[in-house]
Amino acid sequence: MTTVARTAREMGGLGYWLAGWRLMWQPGLRRFTLIPLAINVLLFALAGWLLLSFAGGWVEVLLPSWLDFLYWLLMPLLLITLLVATYFSFTLVANLIAAPFNAVLAARVEAHLTGSPPPEGGGRLLAEAGRAIIDQLRRLVYLAAWTVPLFVLLFIPGLNLLAPAAWFLFSAWMMSLEYIDNPAGNHGLSFAEQRRRLRRRPALTLGFGSLMTLMTLVPVANFLAMPVGVCGATRMWVEGFEKEEVRGKS
Repeated sequence: MTTVARTAREMGGLGYWLAGWRLMWQPGLRRFTLIPLAINVLLFALAGWLLLSFAGGWVEVLLPSWLDFLYWLLMPLLLITLLVATYFSFTLVANLIAAPFNAVLAARVEAHLTGSPPPEGGGRLLAEAGRAIIDQLRRLVYLAAWTVPLFVLLFIPGLNLLAPAAWFLFSAWMMSLEYIDNPAGNHGLSFAEQRRRLRRRPALTLGFGSLMTLMTLVPVANFLAMPVGVCGATRMWVEGFEKEEVRGKS
């Protein structure tokens, strides 16, 4: 194991997040980041415009009049929740659009890390397009199933104070799940199997996902989140998840 790989493993989620930054600029990989990067820039710019234009109105709708006396406390919490939810939602949309390109990027990063040819079925845009988009739609259904109770939480007095933390943890989990699919999907792992593997490493999963979530909330840095996430998750896959026993590949 190289010194860089050993350091990434020792640092956990932070190490793989930093590895993503390094890998996306490597010769031979840079050109595969261009389309995902362009898609991310356009969609995050749109998300930022929507937040600046309509966030105040959204908060007024979410904050009922009978809670006006708590406006000073609930307003920041609702704004944080909207920020996390909006950028997280746009991240998933961006990944849906860029899914085939991200699968190709993950295949190239894996080949760069292992010195082996790209995984069978990986690295070819047309071959990956259908599989990657279908997998992304499955994650969106999974997201919808969890989003409903999280939004309901916003309207329950007292419990709505927990909404920002709940949204952040859920976003961290989904970010890791989102990006690990690119290398894992290239190897034919089902969505259920990917979730099983991530659940076995909660600290690593939430650590990497938390950093990716925070990155999406930082202006300009969020433009780079997609290629960083794909590259970092691919290294995490190669060094932490690839050789686990496969269960339930259906």
